[in-house]
Amino acid sequence: MRKHLLGAAFVVCVLLLSGGVAAARDFSPGAAGSGDPFFPLAGNGGYDVGNYGLTLAYAPSSNRLTGEAVVTATATQDLSRFDLDLRGFAVARVLVDGQAATFARDGQELVITPPAGLVSGSQFTVTVDYAGKPSVVTDPDRSIEGWVPTKDGAFVVGEPQGSPAWYPVNDSPRDKATYDFAVSVPRGLTVMANGVLLSHATAAGKTTWRWRESDPMASFLATATIGRFDLTQHSVDGIPAYVAVDPQFTKRQVLSKLPAAIRFYASIYGPYPFTAVGAIVDKAPGVGYSLETQTKPVFAYMPDEATLVHELAHQWYGDSVTLAQWPDIWLHEGFATWSEWIWSEHEGKASAHQIFTRLYDTPAGNTAFWNPPPGDPGTPVHLFDGTIYERGGMTLQALREKVGDPAFFKIMRDWAQQNRFGTVTTPELIALAERDSGMDLGAFFQVWLYQPGKPTTW
Repeated sequence: MRKHLLGAAFVVCVLLLSGGVAAARDFSPGAAGSGDPFFPLAGNGGYDVGNYGLTLAYAPSSNRLTGEAVVTATATQDLSRFDLDLRGFAVARVLVDGQAATFARDGQELVITPPAGLVSGSQFTVTVDYAGKPSVVTDPDRSIEGWVPTKDGAFVVGEPQGSPAWYPVNDSPRDKATYDFAVSVPRGLTVMANGVLLSHATAAGKTTWRWRESDPMASFLATATIGRFDLTQHSVDGIPAYVAVDPQFTKRQVLSKLPAAIRFYASIYGPYPFTAVGAIVDKAPGVGYSLETQTKPVFAYMPDEATLVHELAHQWYGDSVTLAQWPDIWLHEGFATWSEWIWSEHEGKASAHQIFTRLYDTPAGNTAFWNPPPGDPGTPVHLFDGTIYERGGMTLQALREKVGDPAFFKIMRDWAQQNRFGTVTTPELIALAERDSGMDLGAFFQVWLYQPGKPTTW
């Protein structure tokens, strides 16, 4: 009898510790945005993505994209529902852990309610089946991004808010993930995505290209650019290198600089951070810019040498070390611009000091050159203004001349290596610069990053 009573008590305890506790959990919706100062509804709360598995099929003739996205994530709170960012498309089905989930659309939000609450710390998988014409996104500065059709495919870029134009995503730079791509296109077309090429095979008039990015990547850096390309494969010191060029471009000599640029930047910033490298040169005249898509920058035209090395430098600053919020964009563009200058110096051309001096001679009355200060673009309209690039680069050269080369290059290397695959803020850079230099740099950075107008004393 006593044994029987103990067994009953044990059962009651199990019920209380399982169902009772689960019932007491406070499941609530994840936030519908990440709260970024410039793009508050981009990204979502309540979970962290580990991997995106994207199976896509694209028909250029009709500009129709069919996709299945498998998103593996971990709940960071007790979730009753959560959002993914997705622009347009007809969504046919959503599964959570293989079970049908209800879903609704609210602007770019795909609002998903799983059959049961998701416990904080638990891993779950979301499958989204969708199809339609992908979006071309117009940014506040009137540039375009997203899935941009070309004569033979699509030019696919995502900075700062274009990724939801072609796949469901937690579109916050703070939520990095690995990626697997399987993209089917008509025979004769090439798909260039991030990471390492696993395979490509043709059947029934379609070729499926499989790529894997095994290093963490911010969503805006993903690409699946499609077109007719001359694809060459080699290696840079054992790192697989993929260079794809639209056949319309016959003068390609600048691309031969890629290995040397990677080696030089590795010598001053530390080892190249990723498992693949390369470049994609497509003819996309409506785009007009290049982007540092991770492992393979995408160029809408044949770049000049400065543009090529700028985008390659971003692999360290922007791709591996990524801003936590968009107003800190100078941490990408200022660093890549200064990298152009140190490359020029390395090549025996104009030194970074000479370039700085030439730019500093710009009169104070030229307010368009000096404003907005790079650390405070003010609004997303000014996110990619020239001052973010040039005055951002000048900030680093001024820092170099203030602290001296040994401390400066230690700062640059430590910033890249200590934050590898991470996200960062400007105050964190200031703290590291002060630590490595042993100097109080608060006033210096206030003048160069935040004070409107031409800096005069620092």
